[in-house]
Amino acid sequence: MKKHIVAIAAITLLGSGAALAQDFQAGTLLMRARAVHLDSDNKDTTGLGLNINNKWLPEVDFSYFFSPNLAAELILTVPQKHTLSAGDVRIGSLRHLPPTLTVQYHFDAAGFKPYVGAGLNYTRFSSVNLPAGVDIKRNSVGLALQAGVDIPVAKNLYLNLDVKKVYLGTKVLAGGSEIGKFKVDPVLFGVGLGYRF
Repeated sequence: MKKHIVAIAAITLLGSGAALAQDFQAGTLLMRARAVHLDSDNKDTTGLGLNINNKWLPEVDFSYFFSPNLAAELILTVPQKHTLSAGDVRIGSLRHLPPTLTVQYHFDAAGFKPYVGAGLNYTRFSSVNLPAGVDIKRNSVGLALQAGVDIPVAKNLYLNLDVKKVYLGTKVLAGGSEIGKFKVDPVLFGVGLGYRF
């Protein structure tokens, strides 16, 4: 009896994995909305102890599947305002817009769809408000790494859990001369819902 139960459970799991794989054929588009927590690494070579605040932010992404296992994901948000501090002293603020493009490999698993990805992040800094004579370079390009999972909860609807490591930073200038680099290099923890078209 136990052997029959185990066999039925195994067939059910294999069947659910195969059915889920069939949901993600070439041409599938998966749109997700996530709430993401940005946790900055705050590495600074200026000696000022520069840091930005951690925060929750909205994120929307679009994954296009070239095959059941291979996809590209475009990750978008609105410009995010951060407080910039030197140690515990607030010295200004800035906004950053960080679109990211990753290539993902999605694994076939029973009842869920885990994935890993890697790509590039481009960040544009704007609305920079710093002490007189102090400035930062406005553009950053860096590596982005990603891992996550999509779990079906209803027809075409998926719960998504996602974590990304994004390498972004900027040069700090004083009087027009570089005085060091400030690396934000955040880890982003996300949770949200995805809809499959």
